[in-house]
Amino acid sequence: MCSAPTSGSSFTSQVAYSPDRIHAAAVYCSDGRFGDQVDDFLHHGLSLPRYDRVVLPGGPASLANHAEASIAQRSLVDELKFLVDAHELDRVVLIAHSGCAFYSARLNLAEPKLEQQQYEDLQSAREFVREITGLERVETFFARRVDGQIRFEPLGEK
Repeated sequence: MCSAPTSGSSFTSQVAYSPDRIHAAAVYCSDGRFGDQVDDFLHHGLSLPRYDRVVLPGGPASLANHAEASIAQRSLVDELKFLVDAHELDRVVLIAHSGCAFYSARLNLAEPKLEQQQYEDLQSAREFVREITGLERVETFFARRVDGQIRFEPLGEK
């Protein structure tokens, strides 16, 4: 039986380290209820065994020019530019999710306007990421709760 390390003790992961880069990053919300499902989607749905994570409240919403996220946007732009250059990224995946508190609490939106705003923000964020990074491969997805599971829906180009 394994016991959790206590403060001050070490833990060694049993997951092997791979130095190979995948050259992709994912930007998504920090809502912990979606973390395992996002990993599953990126690993198995998009065949990205590893990827650079850029995780913050609202995820791609911080790239959609909301005044409430202006500080986060500046920071996120710097981080994305750094990752594109330092890790030689050629792909960015943007994921928004249903019931996001960034939209309800920070932007004071309710359904159905909330989800519509998320779709618009994903479109805006995709174009903004392309502009600031020079990358063409920027994909957008919406994660929706369906029957106790999370379904990732691709959002096409407008």
